[in-house]
Amino acid sequence: MAPRCRLPLKGRHVLRAGLRNRPRVVCHCHVVKYRRCRWRYIYMARKNALPVEEPLERQLWKAADKLRKNIDAAEYKHIVLGLIFLKYISDAFEELYARLKSDEAGGADPEDKDEYLAENVFFVPQDARWTFLQSKARLPQVGKFTDDAMDAIEKENSSLKGVLPKVYARQNLDPASLGGLIDLVGNIALGDTKARSADVLGHVFEYFLGEFALAEGKKGGQFYTPGSIVELLVEMLEPYNGRVFDPCCGSGGMFVQSEKFVEKRRGRVNDISIYGQESNQTTWRLCKMNLAIRGIDSSQVKWNNEGSFLNDAHKDLKADYIIANPPFNVSDWSGDLLRGDGRWKYGVPPAGNANFAWLQHFVYHLSPVGQAGVVLAKGALTSKTGGEGDIRKALIEEGLIDCIVNLPAKLFLNTQIPAALWFLNRSRANGKFRDRGKNILFIDARNLGHLINRRTRELSAGDIRKIADTYHNWRNPDGIYEDVAGFCASITIERVKELDYVLTPGRYVGLPDEEDDFNFAERFGALKAELEDQLKEEARLNEVIRENLAGIKY
Repeated sequence: MAPRCRLPLKGRHVLRAGLRNRPRVVCHCHVVKYRRCRWRYIYMARKNALPVEEPLERQLWKAADKLRKNIDAAEYKHIVLGLIFLKYISDAFEELYARLKSDEAGGADPEDKDEYLAENVFFVPQDARWTFLQSKARLPQVGKFTDDAMDAIEKENSSLKGVLPKVYARQNLDPASLGGLIDLVGNIALGDTKARSADVLGHVFEYFLGEFALAEGKKGGQFYTPGSIVELLVEMLEPYNGRVFDPCCGSGGMFVQSEKFVEKRRGRVNDISIYGQESNQTTWRLCKMNLAIRGIDSSQVKWNNEGSFLNDAHKDLKADYIIANPPFNVSDWSGDLLRGDGRWKYGVPPAGNANFAWLQHFVYHLSPVGQAGVVLAKGALTSKTGGEGDIRKALIEEGLIDCIVNLPAKLFLNTQIPAALWFLNRSRANGKFRDRGKNILFIDARNLGHLINRRTRELSAGDIRKIADTYHNWRNPDGIYEDVAGFCASITIERVKELDYVLTPGRYVGLPDEEDDFNFAERFGALKAELEDQLKEEARLNEVIRENLAGIKY
């Protein structure tokens, strides 16, 4: 039996036996070491061991989750995220208000809405400011006060009309829990300067979006694309400047990551402009708040019930970058109503599957030098049903497909369907990169990533860098690229044609090279000797245990 931690913890944690060389062992709350006394292991706490402090956003999530009680995660996310947003706009307002107040002698008016409009700050009425709301947090009517605050902000700021949640006076939300949540959100960025407050709140908002998506499981995938996939798409496309478009934008993660990319490269955020469309109004509201908390102009992020196929909100847009994760294999996309649509230049997509409708919608909206990075079900790489094979063939022969990345399994919250990234480019021969018009890069990344829980995998920063660097070295004029067996290969379109226009990376990259210096006899001998030593040690320990048990009187 494995020895147990004998420290005064709330609960005892089983630790593995067979430890050697006096190692230190982490036992949740204690960093411990051990000494051996006959057959038992005695674990002693290291005196100066300090508990590892969790990140702020994790602490806040745990506290907020405790207050959730019996409310479903799908409903609770609007309650929490709405409060974080209210705290953000109130902080921004209070900072400018204080500045204007100090300059009243110079003619500034802290109650003039135009002063805030000029600085791109939302105007917050007196009864909607965070200080007022926090003063009412312990009252039974706190839910009504909060709903009224959201209403008042929407009336004063036309760009937020219909965006903010008014769900706080519902009977299933305990006023005491809501008051506790208001106090919790009120402490975000405590100790930080006001200048950092927006960054902290934005980070917390983004973290909570991800945690709510995990909590909702499949439904969470409808509004949230996992961060590692978004980061990979943006790192590969490198949207420095121009028009960025996502016609199925969810909660706006692609836009937020694009802004982060520009800032990381010391560019100017104003050099990119955002265009989006979303058919789910609830998700669209999340997107508008997510962008506003980051200071991103969302005036061109549109919502309508019909969606991008039936009611394209940006009919005339030609984008420099398209970054998207459309829903996989959608069968009810109204394809029967769009048989003669002008977007289907490369073939009419089947009415029972929207994958190739999405691809052609993206191509239609690309500028003459535009690029796209999109996620599609892996089946689109090989399918031939309903004319899909002919559409794929036309896209390949037109020279639009630049790169295909085969993704690992379990990356998505809402589906276990295998997926791949498609990178399209309208100017592969005459653009700012090297001429790739006769080749396609295939990357097989199925073996990358790590599990964050039993059902979900994510790509590490190193994985993302490896894939992005491979693509950049292949397409950039100064890049040094070479095929790597089992991982990447630059293949001519003629070779793809020979394989019937199938785009599965595994067909082209081959198998990884085996280790040349592997010595089977040496490896087998070492493993055998190690096993024999372990069996001897087991026999010795069993004998010691029997002797001790024999000495016990009962």
